[in-house]
Amino acid sequence: RLARFLDRPLFPWKRLIVGFSLAQYIFEGFLSYRQYGILRQTKPPKSLEGEVSQEVFDKSQAYGRARSKFGAVSSLYGQIQNYGIIYYDVLPKLWALTGTWLVRYFPRGYTGEITHTLLFLFTYNLIFTMANLPTSYYGIFVLEQKFGFNKQTVKLWITDMIKGQALGVAFGIPLLSGFLAIIQKTGNQFFFYLWLFAVGVQLAGITIYPILILPMFNKLAPLQEGQLKTSVEALARRLQFPLKELYVIDGSKRSAHSNAYFYGLPWKKHIVIYDTLIEGSETEEVVAVLSHELGHWSLGHTTKLFGIAQFHTLYIFALFSVFINNRSLYESFGFYKEYPIIIGFLLFSDALAPMDTVVKLLMNVLSRTFEFQADEFAVKLGYSKELAKSLIRLQIQNLSTMDADWMYASYHFSHPILPERLGALGWYGDGEKGLDKLKDSDKPIKTSGREL
Repeated sequence: RLARFLDRPLFPWKRLIVGFSLAQYIFEGFLSYRQYGILRQTKPPKSLEGEVSQEVFDKSQAYGRARSKFGAVSSLYGQIQNYGIIYYDVLPKLWALTGTWLVRYFPRGYTGEITHTLLFLFTYNLIFTMANLPTSYYGIFVLEQKFGFNKQTVKLWITDMIKGQALGVAFGIPLLSGFLAIIQKTGNQFFFYLWLFAVGVQLAGITIYPILILPMFNKLAPLQEGQLKTSVEALARRLQFPLKELYVIDGSKRSAHSNAYFYGLPWKKHIVIYDTLIEGSETEEVVAVLSHELGHWSLGHTTKLFGIAQFHTLYIFALFSVFINNRSLYESFGFYKEYPIIIGFLLFSDALAPMDTVVKLLMNVLSRTFEFQADEFAVKLGYSKELAKSLIRLQIQNLSTMDADWMYASYHFSHPILPERLGALGWYGDGEKGLDKLKDSDKPIKTSGREL
């Protein structure tokens, strides 16, 4: 019934999707405007006055404003691209062009929808990767370079890009082929089988990424014997965490990014610590950071988030089954004779934008709750002071935003801002203002991946 209601002649799909996109752009721009007002403040929050010098606060605010301006330009550029794709019917024209290539240059046995889709997506991705090179280059080699975060060379940046494209082809071909084959062969109930396929792919990805893919970009080495290794192993034993190996990753090769994480099967896990985190922190601070991360494991946060993600994926695929044969959606975007599955999925994803915004907001609320719980877990282990000092040190090294507009933070932030976390930790400072007087090895660090 819902499928019939949505598949009506002259249903204004194009206007709706363009309207959704424009509304989201305006809304996010409004939030950024509110946040920019915070970034123009000249005094740090009261809870940080005893921890952060005026010089560091000014640099943090300048970095935040520079990122905000760059984000505004990038967002506008992306919006122009999106409207260009729709206004000039790029999707049907590119589909037709790649279909012509398929007939002319490929063997007869490779002219089906799956091969056509692979060629279409490869071409589409290549075009827009090239189109986004200017913003990527500026973000790394101008903005990040100016504030001391970038450690990449242009050669490494290009090499990483080529590796990424090669991996996309190597993994994309079998995965996308499986995605399309399942839909083609399982009828109206495809969404359940597609969901099982997606769960299997995610579990496999969690296992093979750090083993096969990560070493292509970074070097992992066992953590050397010493106080840090002894302390981390003691923490793992205390929590009955199934630690198999401790690694150090050469994050400084690419940037000053810092992080720590764990991976592996339920009965055999590995902890990875960035060299920049070790170099920029005291031993007990690194252990405190890991007590927070292992708190996520002990409290079941990773399992809960994985379960929520699987439910959301199943819901998305089930809803897609309503749209997959929606001819009015295809025809609104110039597909009158062919109705490719991948085009339907792309357009369906655009139509789902309002729901995605709500889901993002709710997931950020949940994530911030989990962060408070993991901080509390570290406090119960006796790392309240060390964790607070580590958070302050990283905030200073990162030039991270010291404060945030509540609406902007609610929508964008998966982690609480520093004053909120320090308040929850019961940290009132030691009156030293000493953490911002960093030693020479404490170069700017910007967290990557899952932030602390």
